[in-house]
Amino acid sequence: MSDGLPMTPEQMALHLVFHVKHEAIEDLTRFQQVLADKNAVMNLVGPATVPHYWSRHVLDSAQLLNHAPDAKIWADLGAGAGFPGVVLAILLKHAEPSDITPHVYLIDSLTKRCVFLSEVVKALDLPATVINDRAENIKLEVDVVTARAMAPLPKLLGFAEGFFKRGAQGWFLKGENVDSELMEAEKAWQFASNKYSSLSDPRGRVVHIRSLKHVR
Repeated sequence: MSDGLPMTPEQMALHLVFHVKHEAIEDLTRFQQVLADKNAVMNLVGPATVPHYWSRHVLDSAQLLNHAPDAKIWADLGAGAGFPGVVLAILLKHAEPSDITPHVYLIDSLTKRCVFLSEVVKALDLPATVINDRAENIKLEVDVVTARAMAPLPKLLGFAEGFFKRGAQGWFLKGENVDSELMEAEKAWQFASNKYSSLSDPRGRVVHIRSLKHVR
């Protein structure tokens, strides 16, 4: 979907099962500008993907809320440029009020990325906390642990194990090698899983992982 003409914000929103408020589009547009400016010096995302921001990055991230609409507390491992975590935080900021205040933990071990993420969180007044540490060191109770392009699934599950132990489910954005990654992961882990087609790339998959246990 990122090939051809760039997607507009309105076209992006049509793919989502929830209403994207105008205020959320405004924040996402501000994030787009910050990302474009910083990417010139930090190489946060592939330069060729910048013109396709709304499909390649926003829709790719936002589709997670199609699958987990009731999740309020998220942890994004290897948050990097802010996908999916910053997009989720923006959408949750402008979601309908609920009994639980939404929050996204943006976790990355690279300090310069955390500085960038902290600037974005402050500028957009997001319900998010940036944590500069390795994912496996973090002890948090969240509804969902997620990641995009952080590591192959066998390693990613190791990074996320602590979150699963505290009750989280996993919703991960994976590429065309997801089947081989799942087969490899089953050698070290016991879990239930489902795959869903990605809205942003026909080769991609959204993977739901639950009931994770290490194979002893």
